[in-house]
Amino acid sequence: MSFFNMIPIKTPEQIKIMSHGGRILSEVLFEVLEHAVPGVTEIEFDLMAEKLIRERGGEPGFMRVRGYRHATCMSTNDIVVHGIPGDYALKEGDVIGIDCGVYYKGFHTDMSESIRIQNSKPKFFTGNETADDGIDKFLSIGKKALNEAIKVAVAGNRVGQISKTIQDIVEHNAGYGVVRSLIGHGVGRELHEEPEVPGFFVGDIKHTPLLKEGMTIAVEIIYNMGTPQVAVDKDGWTIRTKDGKLAGLFERSIAVTQGSPLILTK
Repeated sequence: MSFFNMIPIKTPEQIKIMSHGGRILSEVLFEVLEHAVPGVTEIEFDLMAEKLIRERGGEPGFMRVRGYRHATCMSTNDIVVHGIPGDYALKEGDVIGIDCGVYYKGFHTDMSESIRIQNSKPKFFTGNETADDGIDKFLSIGKKALNEAIKVAVAGNRVGQISKTIQDIVEHNAGYGVVRSLIGHGVGRELHEEPEVPGFFVGDIKHTPLLKEGMTIAVEIIYNMGTPQVAVDKDGWTIRTKDGKLAGLFERSIAVTQGSPLILTK
């Protein structure tokens, strides 16, 4: 049996469940991010996210990961992924990405968004900005890469087309560094399933998994303003940029269809 045939295919009913869980996740994450102003601490965001997820009938998906006790991971400034929420209070100009997951009726969804902290309200990005500011441009490029990568995640295309789209926008065109050791993934019964969905591409697209209707994947843009190299903190979780420059993180869970992809965490 081909390895690619082992990628889980979800039924329409299962995708409906994931869509409901994804809606919970999206609503919660954006509600939490709206409170991202100077003075608020990472742990306050985390506790808010857990409370809101449970109130909506979901379970924090990350708390099902062995050894992890939080509803979210915080990527503040040079933290790439898996930052443990702590007492750090946000300051104007900070970049923060919040990664969050929901487990609902047996299925996971996964999502992240990066924003910039301003005095009055946080600055979100659409991917369509014309930005002169270096940090704004950096974050806008990441969101653009996410939007464009999702567009090619349709039945009949291959995972390599997603990977190439991300790398072309982030690295080849903008000159930032796509992290090699952290990638997108399938999502469903498990938080991390097959297939792997890298943000970079090497080799022959024909040798990457074929996207089929019913596949559910988390498309992730994990990138650095400088080099792609990262280092792990002593806590064993937090991963930072090796050169100390900013990191960005954008992610959506989607379902592959015959037409446009269904964004589960819209």
